[in-house]
Amino acid sequence: MSAAHPLVNAHVHVPPNFSAFADADDLVESAVRERVRVVGASNFHDQSGYRRFADAAVAAGVVPLFGLEFITVVEPLRASGVRVNDPANPGRMYLCGKGVDPFREPAPAAAAIDATARAANRARATRMADLLCRCFAEAGVALDLDAASISGDVAARAGVPADWVVLQERHLAMAFQGALFRVCPPAARDTLLQRVYGRPPTAACDDPVAVQSEIRARLLKVGGPAFVDETPLSFADAVEVILAWGGIPCYPTLADGATPVCPFEDGPDELVARLDELGIHAAELIPVRNAPDIVLAYARAFRSAGMVVTAGTEHNTPDRIPLAPTARGGALIPDEALELFYEGACVVAGHQAERAAGRPGFVDARGKPGSGDREARIRRYAAIGEAVIERGCVPA
Repeated sequence: MSAAHPLVNAHVHVPPNFSAFADADDLVESAVRERVRVVGASNFHDQSGYRRFADAAVAAGVVPLFGLEFITVVEPLRASGVRVNDPANPGRMYLCGKGVDPFREPAPAAAAIDATARAANRARATRMADLLCRCFAEAGVALDLDAASISGDVAARAGVPADWVVLQERHLAMAFQGALFRVCPPAARDTLLQRVYGRPPTAACDDPVAVQSEIRARLLKVGGPAFVDETPLSFADAVEVILAWGGIPCYPTLADGATPVCPFEDGPDELVARLDELGIHAAELIPVRNAPDIVLAYARAFRSAGMVVTAGTEHNTPDRIPLAPTARGGALIPDEALELFYEGACVVAGHQAERAAGRPGFVDARGKPGSGDREARIRRYAAIGEAVIERGCVPA
């Protein structure tokens, strides 16, 4: 790999998922402006907008990668109380799929699993919206909101049909903050929110983003009056869906984004061994969560074990941080880790291109990387992907 490689970001959320970007065009325009050549979408329960993202990216010379993200549960880890990469919920595991083909028809069984997950998420959002309305009504302010109206607003902002929208907690918090600010003058908000929360707010009541975060933390999280438990997929079902769309199962690593580090992830080499037992051959970091030395330690451990390693920014909050990943506090990522992240993006691009051409990808239909030397396999797909990136297009 060249030392002067293009900037890459393998994990962002694209509207109508909750995102820092207004729509797919905004994301692509930002990538062009910031000279990020490769951008990987990694949405929860939503691939409907990927065609629009792909068309905008290719037209602008940005290489689009396609991914998925799920909340899963690993039952033995849940039963033993082990925290994985969700510090608040033992046994819960965020799991990504890299290099999927969102335009193919998956097997009926996988499509049914995905549809069930979407339906459960929608039912949860509907219930949370109703409970939020009750919280505000009991505090003395009626907000005329429900899941359908919020979905409609999200769809209108993103310029997509409403049935593409899968509401997330952040969507709900934003909608209720916006409605509150419209009906309640700034001088009255502190008192009202104290009645809603049952204790004084800590966020500045003229700061919409801070109020959104506090609504989410105090009302929608575990123990809050509008909390509704998620219905995560089993780990096996999530893997089945990822493979059905031709993707590479990939583990998103929290590392020192949690204090203390979750036991499942405690120690890079130990994490590698646990992922190998689960049959996962790719991992990802969101480096803005992590100290630079931690980024390098985990990236190096993954790659030394013959795993593909990628990095991204998520952009799943309102904050418009740079698209080129950095470590915590804006610190620079070590060059060695940047090289590994570029190589990983190339492998995903190579896998995606080969699968689109009807040829085997980096992993097969069972999620196995195939026989032979893993190092040679990584280098082969990285070379394919690098050539694709140089041409400026992944077939879609």
